[in-house]
Amino acid sequence: MTTELILVGGGLANSLIAHRILMTRPDFPLLVVERAASLGANHTWSFHDSDLSDDQLRWIAPLVAHHWANHELRFPNRRRTIEDNYNSVTSELLHEVVAPELGDRMRLETEVTEVTPDGIVLADGRRIEARAVIDGRGDPGAGHLDIGYQKFLGVFARLAEPHRLTGPILMDATVEQTDGYRFFYTLPFSDTEVLIEDTYYADGPALDRPRLRTGIENYAEQQGWAIAEVTGEEAGVLPIVLGGDIDAFWAVDPARVARSGMRGAFFHPTTGYSLPEAVRLADEIAAIPSLDSARLFDLTRRRSGELWRRTGYYRLLNRMLFRATEPDQRYRIFERFYGLSDGLIRRFYAGRLKWFDKVRVLIGKPPVPVHRALRCLAENRHPSTALSSSSGGIQ
Repeated sequence: MTTELILVGGGLANSLIAHRILMTRPDFPLLVVERAASLGANHTWSFHDSDLSDDQLRWIAPLVAHHWANHELRFPNRRRTIEDNYNSVTSELLHEVVAPELGDRMRLETEVTEVTPDGIVLADGRRIEARAVIDGRGDPGAGHLDIGYQKFLGVFARLAEPHRLTGPILMDATVEQTDGYRFFYTLPFSDTEVLIEDTYYADGPALDRPRLRTGIENYAEQQGWAIAEVTGEEAGVLPIVLGGDIDAFWAVDPARVARSGMRGAFFHPTTGYSLPEAVRLADEIAAIPSLDSARLFDLTRRRSGELWRRTGYYRLLNRMLFRATEPDQRYRIFERFYGLSDGLIRRFYAGRLKWFDKVRVLIGKPPVPVHRALRCLAENRHPSTALSSSSGGIQ
């Protein structure tokens, strides 16, 4: 069998690439190969309107399952509501929209054992050839990136009574600070349906699921919410990049295969949000009139390098968070940050901070010891820590 493009992995990034190409070329010969039973696995990805262009918001709109006009932030000494459109894409809706577009150009529950620039080998030994291949299977298996972790367990719950929220709570850090910076993240899907996540910016990736479930139950009770039914769960461990060597990260695979998603380090280094970068990559790939392996490799490698260079300031902030602050005091950095202007906060999430924004974030009374902050300025380790995989997430 031969096709034009093979997308290895049916996660967010490759599903968006396929969707964007088929919007303008419905008959384009491509193939998505995914080992799970559906596209997108078990994920919830969120983003702000300001993260994307107007055209990108237009074409991603059919995949948006939930939309809110504001979101709330809660800290011990600050409580704030920001008027800013916020959206969530669910794996269920992603599959519902993209799978029919693909039809027989999709193979689910199919394991891939080998990936080359011109084809793949399946677990049963069959080889499928293509002019181009994009590998979107997550962590490439060796690190060269210095990372901390954003880890979480989320519970989808139906409440006995309405929750009375007007929008999501992106961070509620008024809870006990354990295992790093801890906060609760809540998405209200209807008057009584919510996703409640117990989230940590932690030094280690271990998830104690029973403990986190109990924490979610206690948090709901503190909010006055009685959980009538738990309808599902999602969990994840996402990378928060502190430093590293992006060239060595890409050199792990000498075959020059194009990459997408986490496999290409296409995510916001501080928040872990991956949807905006996935949308941008899909846009650029779909605009190429003739796809070939060398061109796609050069494109994805270039974009990954540009993103790395553009986000060095974020990695500095991450080092201050993880290295210059005691774990139970990390919330103070976020508490101070969310006292800044709405425009700066929007540009931060979008990865488009201006020079004066960067100065503004750092001036004033520092929330970390000065000598530790200065040490972080020069630090940029090149370890062999692999990126962690995620089985779910708000990103």
